[in-house]
Amino acid sequence: MERPSRFEHTRFLGDKRTQLVYDLDTWTDKSVIDEIVGSEVGLCFGPDTVVEARNRGYTLAKPGSHRIHRKPRA
Repeated sequence: MERPSRFEHTRFLGDKRTQLVYDLDTWTDKSVIDEIVGSEVGLCFGPDTVVEARNRGYTLAKPGSHRIHRKPRA
């Protein structure tokens, strides 16, 4: 999947509302990523690893996984 222009240098994109992190190299559903970027609730991690995302409380998203959308804190 092509990476969004705002996150072109990152592999993992987090959704602040659901605390899910998406691997842009393996994720195939473009509509989910477009909705995160369009809502401006995306978050990148430094260093850009799934370990850092887990350290911040995020869970790796799997196709078909759903969570309640909450209002982002920051």
